[in-house]
Amino acid sequence: MEPKTLSSDRLVLRPFVPSDEDELYAAARDPDVQRWTLVPSPYEREHAHTYVNETVPNGWRDGTAFAFAVRLGAEGPLVAAVGVHIHTVESTEIGYWAVKEHRGRGYMTEAVLAVARWAFTELGIGRLEWRAEVGNAGSRAVAEKAGFQVEGILRAGIIHRGTNRDCWVGALLPSDLGLTPALPYLPAPVD
Repeated sequence: MEPKTLSSDRLVLRPFVPSDEDELYAAARDPDVQRWTLVPSPYEREHAHTYVNETVPNGWRDGTAFAFAVRLGAEGPLVAAVGVHIHTVESTEIGYWAVKEHRGRGYMTEAVLAVARWAFTELGIGRLEWRAEVGNAGSRAVAEKAGFQVEGILRAGIIHRGTNRDCWVGALLPSDLGLTPALPYLPAPVD
């Protein structure tokens, strides 16, 4: 798939490119990003270099992973990262983290909603799943503000730093955002 740039009221979301390496390196070294996400720890410059020069372009080309650098305007600072990962036809997951200095301003929710709308309309997915280790209250707050329905806890649902950990799981459907799904949805009857 050709790389795509998205925008929202305050943000520009575009695929990571080599010129993002320094800002990515600085942001991903934050202990909170390393604690709650799957970025390597310790995070070395080589990780940022490989990510912007190989991992991101390969994901877009293969149609399996779509990573966005979230900026405050076209030339503004990096405020977050959002990625959509296609695991199977039935399993698409969103992941995100915010730069420490830009947390608590609503940028993450705004970016997640922009990427979700794009995934539903351009990729035609029927369900966008969110997972976060139990205890990651910031990630859960963003997911809930974006309209994800928290569906429960998956025991040993995430492997983090070589350890199985319980995770919250939630989902967003196109209809949650007022969009028409690519396929019809038949929910289970309620007793």
